[in-house]
Amino acid sequence: MKPFRYVRVHSVDEATAAHAGRPGSRYLGGGTNLVDLMKLGVETPGTLVDVSGLPLHTVEELADGSVRVGATVRNSDLAAHPLVRTRYPVLSQALLAGASGQLRNVATTGGNLLQRTRCPYFQDLAKPCNKREPGTGCGARDGVHRDHAVLGHSPQCIATHPSDMAVALAALDARVELHGAAGRRTLPAAEFHRLPGDRPDLDTEITPGELITGVLLPAATAGLPSAYRKARDRASYAFALASVAVALRIEDAVVRDVRIAFGGLAHRPWRALRAEQALTGEAPGDEAFERAVDAELAAAEPLRDNAFKVRLARNLACDMLRRLTPPAGSGVRTRPAPPAGS
Repeated sequence: MKPFRYVRVHSVDEATAAHAGRPGSRYLGGGTNLVDLMKLGVETPGTLVDVSGLPLHTVEELADGSVRVGATVRNSDLAAHPLVRTRYPVLSQALLAGASGQLRNVATTGGNLLQRTRCPYFQDLAKPCNKREPGTGCGARDGVHRDHAVLGHSPQCIATHPSDMAVALAALDARVELHGAAGRRTLPAAEFHRLPGDRPDLDTEITPGELITGVLLPAATAGLPSAYRKARDRASYAFALASVAVALRIEDAVVRDVRIAFGGLAHRPWRALRAEQALTGEAPGDEAFERAVDAELAAAEPLRDNAFKVRLARNLACDMLRRLTPPAGSGVRTRPAPPAGS
C-alpha cells in the first residue's frame, strides 16, 4: 500500500473542501471496499478524507411522508430500522442479503452506493482492464465472464455492479443527495450509476469532489408490497448472479403500480421500465408476467458463458411477481416472500 495523507473532517463543507483541494482524494466511510482496493494497488489515493464522523447517521421521517437516510447510516442499522422494515421491506431484505453481519456493521449507505465492481480483471493489476486503466482492453470479454453483464455492456467493459441495496433503491424511486462546490442536488437512484459506454472508468454521475450526504425514500412507494430475491452460487454470502427487487400494487384485480429492478445483470441496477409499462393496467397472472419480463430481457446480449443469466433473471422476476400477487378473493395483499438470499 502506498503512503497517503489522512484528513478527518467534521462538517460536509469541510469534507468537500478537503477533497476538492487535494487531487486524487477519496472519501473514507466504513472502508470495506476502498481499503481492500488500496491493499491490491487498484486504488492509490493521495489523500483519504474521513467522513465517518459527519452528522449523517440518522434515519428520519420528513413532513411529506418520505424518509431520509443519512450517508453514514450503517447497513445493519438501516436494515433493522422500523421505518424501513415496515414501509420499504424490499430495502431491508436487500441489505440483509448483501453481506455478512460483520460487514453490515461497518459498511455505510453512501459507501454501499460507491462500491466498485468485483470483476477479477479489475482487481488484478496483471490483467487488462479499461475500468482500472483506460485503453488497456477488457480481459473478461474473451476470458472468464460467467458472472458478467448481459444488459447494457459495451466493447469496453462487461463488469456488473455488486450492490444489492442499490437495486432496491432503484425499484423504490429513491433519490441520492449530493453536496459539492456547486451546492446541493439530487439524482434518481436508478440514474446514479452509469452504463460503461466508452468510459467504464466512470462508475457514477458524481462530479469531482461531490459527497453523498443521504438517500431519500419517497412517500409514493412507502407501504407498497415489495420483496427482494437473489440467486448466487453458494448459500453463504456471495455476489448476485442475478437478483430482482419488486414492488407491486394490485387493486380491483388489475396491476395499478409495479416497480422492477434487476441486479447482477448490468453495470448498474437495471430498472425494468419496459416490463413495468407492459404490466400496468393488466390483470396479474403468469402469462402477463412472463410476457412483460420477456419484453424487458429481449434487450439482453449474453456472452459465450453467461446466457443462463437471462433465464435465471426471468424466473426470479416472474416468481416474485407471483408471490406478491394476492390470491383471488382472499383480501390478502401479499403472499409470504422467500428469504432474500434464497
